[in-house]
Amino acid sequence: MPAARGHQCFHCKQWIPAGVEHDCWTTTEGALTKGLSEELRDAWERLRETAAEFGEQRIYASHHSIMFSRKACYFFVRPRSNRLEVVFFLDREVRSPQIRKVVESSRTKRAHILHIVHRDQVEAPLTDWLREAYALEDRGPKKPAARKQATAPATKKRR
Repeated sequence: MPAARGHQCFHCKQWIPAGVEHDCWTTTEGALTKGLSEELRDAWERLRETAAEFGEQRIYASHHSIMFSRKACYFFVRPRSNRLEVVFFLDREVRSPQIRKVVESSRTKRAHILHIVHRDQVEAPLTDWLREAYALEDRGPKKPAARKQATAPATKKRR
């Protein structure tokens, strides 16, 4: 039996038959959210509507995420089969049971990761954090904390 002609995409691991155009980097919100359950779709729609009300911004799909940005991305959503993974950026660390992980994403910002499984989770304090992330650009850049420099112990000079 002859081998099937085509190749596996390096990025998305999808099998691409020979002669078929494929561009996994070009995706849409619809493509990323089409497999969501009704509950997750409701949560997604509420989250998107809430963020869109903040003001002028760009909302676009990029690879596996849906990005929300002004000059820079202030949060993004990764739709998963059983949850929406939300990542938002603040200049401070927020401690809350809803937040699963906080990662230093730059010298001045922290990425906060949380999961949404139901529409009712799209309310305060999450909406407050997202609004704060949106407004962060209006405040201008925050100077990073000064880093302590290690000082070598004083040594005596030989004469």
